[in-house]
Amino acid sequence: MKLKQLSLFLENKPGALHRPIRVLADANCNLLALSLAEAKQFGILRLIVRDWQRAQELLEKSGFVVKVTDVVAVEAPDRPGGLADVLDALTHAKINIEFMYAFTQTRLDRGVLVFCFNDPDKAIALLQKERVNVVENVDWLAQS
Repeated sequence: MKLKQLSLFLENKPGALHRPIRVLADANCNLLALSLAEAKQFGILRLIVRDWQRAQELLEKSGFVVKVTDVVAVEAPDRPGGLADVLDALTHAKINIEFMYAFTQTRLDRGVLVFCFNDPDKAIALLQKERVNVVENVDWLAQS
């Protein structure tokens, strides 16, 4: 139920995002989720792909330093309050969210929330208890 996310530090300059994305595209590696956060000098590119080990190898061979992180993806209704409902349970249980990003699936009328928790196993158990659908694997993301 934990998914592997690849994180890369990129210089905050024109073309920096293009290079790792082109490496993956040329290798026919499809992106399932992506987030880019910036700081003054650098940005953090976060990616979820089907074959994370292959993507990691490709990126490292191209000179990138790649960090692999466990993340948890959950479904939430794509409506006002969908995220708030998920956060209610996490807040009451005092589970820390290190970072998160989200995207919607218009075909399924659902939002997908990708979380990095300080204790992912505790978070998964709580979310399941609260009947929040925890995404089982990246194949689920690829179907959307």
